[in-house]
Amino acid sequence: MNSNEGKGTTMNSRLRLAREQAGLSQGQVAKMLGVHRPTISEIEAGRRKVSAEEIKEFSRIYDVGIEWLAGMDDQPDEFEDRVQLVARELSKLKPEDLERLRRILVTLRSEATQ
Repeated sequence: MNSNEGKGTTMNSRLRLAREQAGLSQGQVAKMLGVHRPTISEIEAGRRKVSAEEIKEFSRIYDVGIEWLAGMDDQPDEFEDRVQLVARELSKLKPEDLERLRRILVTLRSEATQ
């Protein structure tokens, strides 16, 4: 596999992960982009190339960086990727819900150390 193929695979999987983490269906994204749903499926499966303009739009819709989507980091860290996506979701919570979640996490962490 050449390096371009590796980058494509990374982008395809990250596009799918970002869409899922954004809570969007392929149909919803297709409507936002003005394309048919199978187009999104083909992109995520790596069977269709993505234009620079489409990458920009995916980045905007999913609220993720273009660099992250493109896998431009040397060694993708899937754990770190998930943490970043979770952080984006947390930023959308109401302050009181975020505080409740923080207390739950503190409780879980303290139970795990006992």
